[in-house]
Amino acid sequence: DGYRNTNQVSDDYRYQNGNYEAPNDGYYQGGNEPAHEEDAQSDVTEGHDEDDEVYEGEYQGIPHPDDIKEKQKKRGPAVDDEYRDRADLMAERMEDEEQLAHQYENIIEECGHGRFQWILFFVLGLALMADGVELFVVGFVLPSAEKDMCLSSSNKGMLGLIVYLGMMVGAVMLGGLADKLGRRKCLIISLAINAAFALLSSFVQGYGFFLFCRLISGLGIGGSLPIVFAYFSEFLSREKRGEHLSWLCMFWMIGGIFASAMAWSIIPHYGWGFSMGTKYHFHSWRVFVLVCALPCIASLVALKFMPESPRFLLEIGKHDEAWMILKQVHDTNMRAKGEPERVFTVSYIKTPKQVDEFIEIQSSTGTWYQRWLVRISTTFKQVWDNVLYCLTAQYRVNTLMLAVVWFTMALSYYGLIVWFPDMIRYFQDEAYESRVKIFDEEEVSHFTFNFTLENQIHRNGEYRNDKFIGMKLKEVRFEDSLFNECYFEDVTSTETFFENCTIISTVFYNTDLYEHKFINCRLINSTFLQEKEGCHMDFEEENDFLIYLVSFLGSLSVLPGNIISALFMDKIGRIKMIGGSMLISAVCCFFLFFGNSESAMIGWQCLFCGASIAAWNALDVITVELYPTDKRATAFGILNGLCKFGAILGNSIFSSFVGITKVVPILLASSALVGGGLLALRLPETREQVLM
Repeated sequence: DGYRNTNQVSDDYRYQNGNYEAPNDGYYQGGNEPAHEEDAQSDVTEGHDEDDEVYEGEYQGIPHPDDIKEKQKKRGPAVDDEYRDRADLMAERMEDEEQLAHQYENIIEECGHGRFQWILFFVLGLALMADGVELFVVGFVLPSAEKDMCLSSSNKGMLGLIVYLGMMVGAVMLGGLADKLGRRKCLIISLAINAAFALLSSFVQGYGFFLFCRLISGLGIGGSLPIVFAYFSEFLSREKRGEHLSWLCMFWMIGGIFASAMAWSIIPHYGWGFSMGTKYHFHSWRVFVLVCALPCIASLVALKFMPESPRFLLEIGKHDEAWMILKQVHDTNMRAKGEPERVFTVSYIKTPKQVDEFIEIQSSTGTWYQRWLVRISTTFKQVWDNVLYCLTAQYRVNTLMLAVVWFTMALSYYGLIVWFPDMIRYFQDEAYESRVKIFDEEEVSHFTFNFTLENQIHRNGEYRNDKFIGMKLKEVRFEDSLFNECYFEDVTSTETFFENCTIISTVFYNTDLYEHKFINCRLINSTFLQEKEGCHMDFEEENDFLIYLVSFLGSLSVLPGNIISALFMDKIGRIKMIGGSMLISAVCCFFLFFGNSESAMIGWQCLFCGASIAAWNALDVITVELYPTDKRATAFGILNGLCKFGAILGNSIFSSFVGITKVVPILLASSALVGGGLLALRLPETREQVLM
């Protein structure tokens, strides 16, 4: 019947002159003699004369053997690759890649879009969800972690930025490796690094170790983003690519919602944990960090059952492995459609000329670490060559324009995402300060204070023989007051200070009223006994509910933008989607001038996030489509790394203007969006092109 057992594929093909050639069976003849056996001819050719006979491989885009013979005669005698100029080899490879791109598009269309792609969609979606979770973890745990690890304001700022720094390095490094070692392998490495160090960070107690674990965890998950989009795009046909890559972006939103919901459910329950002595504490925020690693672990396990990208395998000359995977995709989809009898008709796929100069040391040469050192150094040299290739004349303009668009988008988006909660907290602090209670010249003697004092100022007071036992002092200030023969025991304070006070014969037992809380005070015959253990610093109000609510609403608000971008990505094109979304987002920025309350800020944040998500989705799609297979993940990694650098700058710049002025952040964000959006309109449209 013209089809053979798939187990015989590797035996039936032979390798000659850098290409796989089919046997003499009527499918494809790579030698000098075409097939003439009548029993090997396909039923497709029956009923035709010899003059108008249809070549069986013609519909697959495979050249006729007679055409190949004619071209070989014109070229003259073949020359071994080692004697040919590298430029000639590269030219031949580029010609092969163009033929492969069109043939691969036809093969993917024959395989159809069905069960296999949807399974891969959810597996890779979990990896993208883990990336979304990673950005929220540190922000959610900071209010609780700062108490356990004695974090100052500078420590908290560094912890917030270190995740972006890890993502920046991971995107460039692991994205480049994915073009050399494979999408699936590098994605497994990336997720394994993230899962291992995310889990470890939940157990470490010191700030330094926690910072290091979050850095490496960010490095791992940062490398997953460019690989996920490159991997999934190579299983999609041209007509499905824009839409389904946009649907995949929804998992980033799901990750934000998941992190917000888990934080809301777990962190406030401070008792969900255990302690081992006085040094080791495992509180509820650490449980939250563990739970946030679950999407990454789930994706990691599921990837073990998924195949490598066949497009990548063809790029490195592994024809038979790629053929088997494509047959698996075809058969899986056909069985799901109820057509198991449909046969995969492709018998030969073009593979590009292999020109990489990879040095391999034999097992008998040198020591094991010398062999590994050569392999590693050679691989990284190839990655670096790929990075430089993205800046060659062919791709330089597109790369630089995309870099500007990615950077301006990240600067404004991540800057405002940090600025919104900070501004809301600033409005809350202003409202809180407006409700302060002031007590002047009060005199209290022989009284026991055993309740909470909050948001109060006590001036020119006198306290004689009073007891302050089991109290909590929150935002309390004593000014120009006298404490004579008083007793403080088991007192906990937050943002509480004594200014210009006189304290005589007073005992402080088991309190956190440390020396720095007494400003210009006179302490006469006063004693401090058994001070409370822990951090010798004050902490800001937590506002847990606000943090979770703002993040939850911000993540949920991108849902309409995700749906619109997915439905119209292939209809209006990537360029119009990016430019339109960025310009609309810039207009939304100007409305922030009218955000003078918490509710107004939350509303404008949701509007901005919903408008800007379409630009992010279109950027992901066009970045995948503008670069060839052997440079795709590298280019995506470079641009995504630049995006994280923009996020670091945006966080630092925008947060410094909170409470000072709104003009600079708003004008900076809107001007960056307008400039990036106008430049994006000059990028080439890619919705009609095949993946090279």
